[in-house]
Amino acid sequence: MKRALIFLILLIFCNSLVFAIQPTAKVDDTAGTQPLPPYSGPKARVAIANFEVKAAKATYEIGSGLREMLITALVNSQRFSVVERQVLDAVMKEQELAISGVAQTEARPQKGQIKTADLIITAAVTEFEPQATGGGAGIGGGGSIGGGILGGLLGGSLNKAHMALDIRIIDTSTSEVIAAHRVEGSASDFTAGFMTGFFGGWGLGAGLGGYANTPMEKAIRICIIEAVKYIAQTIPPHYYKYK
Repeated sequence: MKRALIFLILLIFCNSLVFAIQPTAKVDDTAGTQPLPPYSGPKARVAIANFEVKAAKATYEIGSGLREMLITALVNSQRFSVVERQVLDAVMKEQELAISGVAQTEARPQKGQIKTADLIITAAVTEFEPQATGGGAGIGGGGSIGGGILGGLLGGSLNKAHMALDIRIIDTSTSEVIAAHRVEGSASDFTAGFMTGFFGGWGLGAGLGGYANTPMEKAIRICIIEAVKYIAQTIPPHYYKYK
């Protein structure tokens, strides 16, 4: 009877703990537009440079995936016209080939039609910690009720994730850095099964799929959303002039 009563108390305590523990932040699936009010005005024309990867635990592929996510979020915010610098060389070669007369084309492209950006956004991945800290889910040491029985009942461990981007906004006509800022994303949760499925349709970028349904996914999304908010709110109004 006494053992059953103790088990019942522990079960009630565990349920209360599960509901009390929340992620450090939770975001919607709407690709960066949720934190900003609706917008239908003129757009700023920007280009996104390749991300510089300085964090020890990040790779070039991770930087590329983060860049993809930032471009998607900026476009979906309805505030930006993003010029894709990655394909500019290929576009120019196609134009040169068509104008030379070597290749047959239905309609020859005209020079001077490629749109240029007024601003370049650069970003450096300065922190990328999928498991910044970790440990038992319980309270107390390994031999205590929290560290032993409670940790076993919860079946998980505390995992904290963190990342940071150093962002610069550069005027292409003057090369002047008009703004610079550090944005961060952090999240923590139990890595147990009941914490899966945080996000839906807004996909992770290339090289980031391994972090799906983990605190690192949330940290990434939070950081990208904070980056979009900073860029949108910092660019001076006179750059917003395109339909």
